[in-house]
Amino acid sequence: MGLRLPRRYWLTGAGNGIGASLAEAILETGAYLAVSSRSTRSCETLSVRYPGQVLAVPGNLTDSRAVREIGEQITRQWGALDQVIVNAGTAEYVDGQPADHTLIEHIVRSNLLAASFCIEVATPLLRAGTEPHLVGIASPATYLPPSQTEAGGNGIRHLFESARADLARAGVDATLVHPGYDGPLQGAEDSFPTPAHWSADEAAQHVLNQLVERPREVALPIVSMTTLWPLPSSTETVPPDIDSCQAKNGYPIKGQP
Repeated sequence: MGLRLPRRYWLTGAGNGIGASLAEAILETGAYLAVSSRSTRSCETLSVRYPGQVLAVPGNLTDSRAVREIGEQITRQWGALDQVIVNAGTAEYVDGQPADHTLIEHIVRSNLLAASFCIEVATPLLRAGTEPHLVGIASPATYLPPSQTEAGGNGIRHLFESARADLARAGVDATLVHPGYDGPLQGAEDSFPTPAHWSADEAAQHVLNQLVERPREVALPIVSMTTLWPLPSSTETVPPDIDSCQAKNGYPIKGQP
């Protein structure tokens, strides 16, 4: 039996929250990791801590050209990918207030458009990989129903479902990780299970454990969404279309695209 080589990953949105925890957990397995974040510093920090394992590919994932260039870098380095985790995006908590058009546009570009660019670039690399697996991590903004997140709905679910058939024909498994529960209530007397008080590290390990079985979906019924998708640490990390006042009043970053 030949020597099994380390798996090759591409993780987006690795700057903080669950993305940063996933990066650490993946690297601890000895895998190779291409890591994307708008924060060049966070990518470089991982490169120093895990020499020889990290390919730093920071960039703006809402720019299709930048995403293609990242794909070209990965191709030159490894020629293929075995697992892609699309986590970059934003998570907005608007406290029930109607979202204006600027915020809706920002959510669509930062989550859905960026994810679609990444999937398009990742697909040929996954086809060339070993036991390939595409994973999407949905923020509350793109998964929870509009009654909970006005601008959100099931956008990321629709994106993954539309890509799933094509990915299956290419031999690529696909899993959607999302906030909430495994399924709807079955009756009036049913109640939701108690949400978990997980840290970002615990949630990341739960996700990686579940991904071993390659399910269609993995639910994260946690108490605090901001544990996984925290507020930005400074206005320097805020996208240009969201001003600093908005950032301080409820526009957290989910590992920026």
